Amino acid sequence: MLTDSILNKANIVLNAQAKTKEEAIRLAGEVLVKQGYVAPSYIDAMLEREELTTTYIGNHVAIPHGTEAAKSLVKQSGISIVQIPDGVDFGNGNIAAIVIGIAGKDGEHLDILSKLALVCAEADNVEAMANAKTEEDILALLDEVNG
Repeated sequence: MLTDSILNKANIVLNAQAKTKEEAIRLAGEVLVKQGYVAPSYIDAMLEREELTTTYIGNHVAIPHGTEAAKSLVKQSGISIVQIPDGVDFGNGNIAAIVIGIAGKDGEHLDILSKLALVCAEADNVEAMANAKTEEDILALLDEVNG
């Protein structure tokens, strides 16, 4: 089920529950698999990447993604957004309320990351995503990432 956008309504999970960062990363990865962006084993690469260094970027946001070696598992660039209202600890007391899974094809992940970082650098944007009641609310905030 390939799509021409890297983010659409089906890529967003609202009100998710995750007790651990591993659960949160799996949720984000499962959306990428289900939407056809990556092979199932990409999730393992996301977990492996997290073991190397945290993907928590601040402002209650984590951006898990696969390792360099997992590039071949990416079928198409895409992102998943998992909203976790209760937050999940990504280590050292860093609580993520928004977990954004990324799969970038042909080096596109850097472009996607930089666009996401700009949006997530604004605490108001993150708060709006964390409190969003509909997928459309999140899509509106991340419109420029899709462009």
